[in-house]
Amino acid sequence: MTDSLWTLPNIISLSRLFLAGAFVVISDPWARVTIVALAAISDFLDGFVARIMGQKTVAGALIDPIADRFFAVITISAVMYDGLLTVGQFMIFISRDIATVIGFIVAKIIPWLRAVVFRARLLGKAVTVMQLITLGAVLVFRPLLPLLIGVIALLSALSIIDYTMALWRARSKAGNSAL
Repeated sequence: MTDSLWTLPNIISLSRLFLAGAFVVISDPWARVTIVALAAISDFLDGFVARIMGQKTVAGALIDPIADRFFAVITISAVMYDGLLTVGQFMIFISRDIATVIGFIVAKIIPWLRAVVFRARLLGKAVTVMQLITLGAVLVFRPLLPLLIGVIALLSALSIIDYTMALWRARSKAGNSAL
């Protein structure tokens, strides 16, 4: 793992920050769907490129999830501002993200959790995929919105439980190896 910030995978991840800005200033629904699709492609592509080019970095391990959360929160906020989501739907949409931030802060504050490394998990990725699908549906096919919000709620709850259990397992392993 290298420490360079300006690798191709990191630049691809950072592109989501610009895509979020474009989403806010563009109002055409299909253009916005295109932006969401580009963000989804970049989310897959950054990790793929990092693996095949051997450019996994410490910075990239932080930039990727931050870019994901930034894109999600900015775009979902814009859609709520446009009146396409209620505040309750917005909160469900970002519930996993809020829990992840709280968990990260708690893990950094509590000394015996500091050694635990946060890694992406399958359910977390599933929530991100559903957020992107739902964001597209909000823009161009609203009848699916209640169902998709329900799926996000379920996956978010399962993801929060999964991350919590993974944190406790990692903490237990770290505690056992210190003995």
